[in-house]
This record gives sequence, structure tokens and C-alpha cells, in this order.
Amino acid sequence: MSRTVIAAVDGSAESLAAADWAAHEAQMLRLPLHLLHVWQDWSQAFAHAPFTGMDTTPCEGATATQHYAEQVTHDASDRLRAAHPGLEITVEQVHGRPVEVLLCAAAKAEVLVVGSRGLGSLAGFLTGSVSLPVIAHAERPVVAVRAGERAGSEPLPGTGDHGDRKGPCLDVVLGLDLSRPCDELLAYAFEAAAARAATLRVVHGWSVPVVEGYDPAAADPGHGVALGLREASALTDVLRSWRGKFPQVEVKEQCMVGRPAGHLVEASKEASLMVVGRRIRRAAVGAHIGPVTHAVLHHSTAPVAVVPHL
Repeated sequence: MSRTVIAAVDGSAESLAAADWAAHEAQMLRLPLHLLHVWQDWSQAFAHAPFTGMDTTPCEGATATQHYAEQVTHDASDRLRAAHPGLEITVEQVHGRPVEVLLCAAAKAEVLVVGSRGLGSLAGFLTGSVSLPVIAHAERPVVAVRAGERAGSEPLPGTGDHGDRKGPCLDVVLGLDLSRPCDELLAYAFEAAAARAATLRVVHGWSVPVVEGYDPAAADPGHGVALGLREASALTDVLRSWRGKFPQVEVKEQCMVGRPAGHLVEASKEASLMVVGRRIRRAAVGAHIGPVTHAVLHHSTAPVAVVPHL
């Protein structure tokens, strides 16, 4: 059965931006788009809400909540069908706990797309009580999209029409840790770049090891240069077979000294998509996404794809 691009929608500006991004992605990948709204009954939805003064019974509240769910998905689907004629779009409203429902949906998706709330110029993504646990526990890729930013599929300036797209996109940026360069992460990044006719920029940040307070690079600058050449060579080696599998993808390698998160956030300013990894952990509770991925989610100015891997 064909996999599906799934967008979680709740009527917020962030979720509508996620639906827009998901529609572009589905059309580009020639996959159907599924819009999913998770709703809870009156007692769940309003148990912790402040008193509003409305004279509404629990039954009426549940009916109104379900009606709102239907309205949200149908309004979004009508808008996206007008913008993407020919795209197969289905809608669904599911009663249940949002995190549980979305994790179940993600398991069957090509990619799950969620909205993230912007905090301003210094803190880009805020993954909240639903988005963060979904990203932390999903075993399929999850893309976080923020309202008010570029959709991540803009063509490069001055490019012409290419079929159903306007031209090659801004770079896809991959953050790669050479200590665990997993196939799932590399495959997703190369496929994303190929689909967009975009350059894949692979960013690897590294630091000179400090042993017992002694910095060998400070004492001997040549030591740092040698380590840099070794890291760059290792990055080239990791990417060699993937270049062979995707000869149409232009690859730029960036092997830089310093904290990886800072380099990736800077790279996001000129990216159509950021791709980062998350190790799958079998912890019963808690969210584990790693410090680099966490920083990118909060500060990236481009959509962020979080790819789980062992």
C-alpha cells in the first residue's frame, strides 16, 4: 500500500503552515495527503480550562468540539485542493489523546508534519506538549513547520519553470555526526535533495579534544590542522557511496570546528529543509531528542525534519 504524507491540523496558524508544507511535499513525492485532527470530548478538552461563563453541558461541548474538528479539516482540505489540483487529499477526525493518535499515525506515514509555534527572532521553534513527545517517540520522520516563515520549497532566485515546480530549491542541510552516520538519516537527506533538485549541504561540526585541561591545538596549531584534515577525509569517505547512489545530487561538504548546533542554525538561514537525526530510545517515559536536534528545533528558520535511527 502506498505510504502517505500526514499533516496534523488543529486550526492554528502553525498547523495550517504544516498542512501547506505537507501538500507541497505530497505533490512533489507523488503521494496522497492525509489531514488528521485529533479531538477530545468536552471533559478532556475543558477540564483544565478557565471558567468562561458559558452555559454549556458536557454533551453539547463534545458535539461542538467534534463539529469544530470536522470544520477544521474540511476547510483546510478545500483550500489545499484549490491550491494543488490533482493532489489526492483525505481527511480524518479521531477522538483520543493527541500524542497517542499521532504516534500511531506516524507509524504508517511516509512523513508526519506538525506545526511549531514561533517564539520570536531568537527562538524559532517551540515544540509543545504535543509536538515534542511526538518528535521524541515517533519511529518515522517528523517535520516541524513554523507559521510565518518560508514554506521550505521556494526556488532559487532566477530559476525558471521545471514541470510542476518552479525550479531548484534552496539547499537541503544535513547535520551529520560521524560517530554514528546512519543510513536512515543519509537516505532521507539525499532523497529530499533529489526531489527538490536542490544541493545537499552536509555539515559536520567537530572539536579538538581537550585532555586534562591541556589543549594540544593551542600548543601546536599543526595538530588542529591535522585533525581537521582527518575529519574532512572521514566525511568524504562516509558520503562517497551515497554520491554514487544519487549522482544527480550536488553535495557540498562542510567540516567545521565548533559546536554543531550553532553551525546548523546558521545554515538554516539559507536552507529549504534542515535534516537532523534522533536516536531511538526505548525509555518508557520522557522525551529524548538529543541536544543538537533540540537546539535546531528551537532556533532553525527553516522546516526541520527529525529522522529517527538506531
